[in-house]
Amino acid sequence: MKQVYSDFIQFRGSHYDFGYMQGELLKDSPILPNRIKHWTSKRKRYFTINEKESIQLLNKFIPGMLAEITGLADALQWRIEDALREFGGHYVEYGRSGCSILAGSQYLIRNYDSHPGSYEGRYMIYQPTDTGYAVIGPSMQITGRIDGINEKGLAMGYNFINRVGSGDGFICNMIGRMILETCANVEEAIDLLKEIPHRTSFSYVLLDPSGEAYVVEATPRSVIARKSNISTNHFEILKEENRYQMDESIQRKQNIEKQQGNHSNVYEAFRILNDRDKEIFSNKYNAWSGTLHTAAYLPNERKAWFALGSDRMPVIIDLESFLKGEKLNFKKIIGQLDYDTPFINMELL
Repeated sequence: MKQVYSDFIQFRGSHYDFGYMQGELLKDSPILPNRIKHWTSKRKRYFTINEKESIQLLNKFIPGMLAEITGLADALQWRIEDALREFGGHYVEYGRSGCSILAGSQYLIRNYDSHPGSYEGRYMIYQPTDTGYAVIGPSMQITGRIDGINEKGLAMGYNFINRVGSGDGFICNMIGRMILETCANVEEAIDLLKEIPHRTSFSYVLLDPSGEAYVVEATPRSVIARKSNISTNHFEILKEENRYQMDESIQRKQNIEKQQGNHSNVYEAFRILNDRDKEIFSNKYNAWSGTLHTAAYLPNERKAWFALGSDRMPVIIDLESFLKGEKLNFKKIIGQLDYDTPFINMELL
């Protein structure tokens, strides 16, 4: 077993100041050296961007992001074009991953499945003072969000579907950040997902205080929304976009459906996804589909639950308290994985 941790980072202020603060922290972190090492052989292929187009799209869909990237660039003493390439979310292929999501009327719970050597280990809570909603959730590629909830009670998680047939557009974690920072409810999030360009195919699961969960099937070619409370790694409507091999994803969905009927509250539902004996939590880290975190979001309470590894009691994080000006008493969230590779925030790999 390997002990792992996510750094808990909280901030109030402008997007520029938020970016600058993150850049200062990253100077002393192995995250960027590990990331650059991982992408070195693929950089020319995947990190080619149209700078002017990226700026225009970021300003249109998430107005504070360019200022955040500028703050990162200034703190790291990078050129803005290099910071856009690294943090703009408008370019790169996304690594393989699993992921399972279960929603009820009062909660959205998801397992994030991937490889530990790609996981940043940064849990972010940010309240902007210039533009956008306050958001809580784990980061990916610094500026993106893997899942989360905002001050309006809109919760979001996504599931990887397919990399084949990719187009020019934003990647999943930046889209997740856009949804949470700019949308007040499910309807606004669906409208945004239909408007933005998508790099690859993902399902986005949405829940707000109304209690009605939606799955949005999004590809570079088409976007369609449907009411549903379970999502794994295949589409139900845009079936032509699915990968050839879907048996494991279908089996996982059926397993969740079979178990959810016996569990009515958020804690019992959390256990379905986090307990190893329920057979949803995955240890397939070598295949980039091992469960790294289990997160739960409660829209009506504006709370997040979070656990690293299996069979754990979640840490409960109160966004409402943070919005009232309190400093939350966390520095790290600690867990254990049945694998030897650490997260990229922990040491040079």
